[in-house]
Amino acid sequence: MRRVLVATAYTLGLPILLILIWWLASLGATSIFVPKPGPLVAEFFETWMGDRFFTDVLPSLARFAVGTALAIVLGALIGLLVGLNRGLRDFTEPVFEFFRATPPPVLIPVLGLLMGVGDDMKVTVIAVGAIWPVLLNTVEGVRAADAVQTETSRSYGIHGLNRVRYQILPSAAPQILAGVRQALPVGIILMVISEMFFSSSGLGFSIIQFQRSFAVLPMWGGILLLGLIGFAVSLLFKLVERRILRWYYGLKDLQNAS
Repeated sequence: MRRVLVATAYTLGLPILLILIWWLASLGATSIFVPKPGPLVAEFFETWMGDRFFTDVLPSLARFAVGTALAIVLGALIGLLVGLNRGLRDFTEPVFEFFRATPPPVLIPVLGLLMGVGDDMKVTVIAVGAIWPVLLNTVEGVRAADAVQTETSRSYGIHGLNRVRYQILPSAAPQILAGVRQALPVGIILMVISEMFFSSSGLGFSIIQFQRSFAVLPMWGGILLLGLIGFAVSLLFKLVERRILRWYYGLKDLQNAS
């Protein structure tokens, strides 16, 4: 119980301190562009927890979920294939480096022309931008497989899919999930940017509309909601990661204990 309370205090301590500083700094503020915590929270619930939750928030979350899931699955599969084949890795590396260095937002106008302005384009933007951390981390994780484990697998006749399942994937899993961790905020960013360009609904569309009409409090409320979504996604990922890598964290705990 004490450990839980300490962890909670560490998690919430800095946010509470920042809110307190914000509240004190805004006590005498008269600018309409500087929101105060109380009115902002009230506007947040009024704007985003009503009809807009179904017309803007849920569609945005659906696009993010589908696009990021595609990026994770395709990145892991392609990364496994490339990481296991040295010739394929040398063949694809220049192309991968080129596309990784291309900022995904610049592809939005191109994809808008090629695919239209529907949800397919937005999901594609998210997938194209978020795939690279997963793909490249998977390649590196596969390449870093322990040579002794590889020789042991061969000596026991473990080949093909069994070797991938029982040796390669467990060995590369920490690095693959590190790539997933990097891909999640990229997916959220691209979700918002794609909706700012071509959309009639969604968080990005609503925030830019509020900004253009000088609806300051609803705009800040949208930004606050994006931060909360990012925090919730990070927390959920930590729980999933801890479950998938329970053997890995268990080994680290044993090493720290010794």
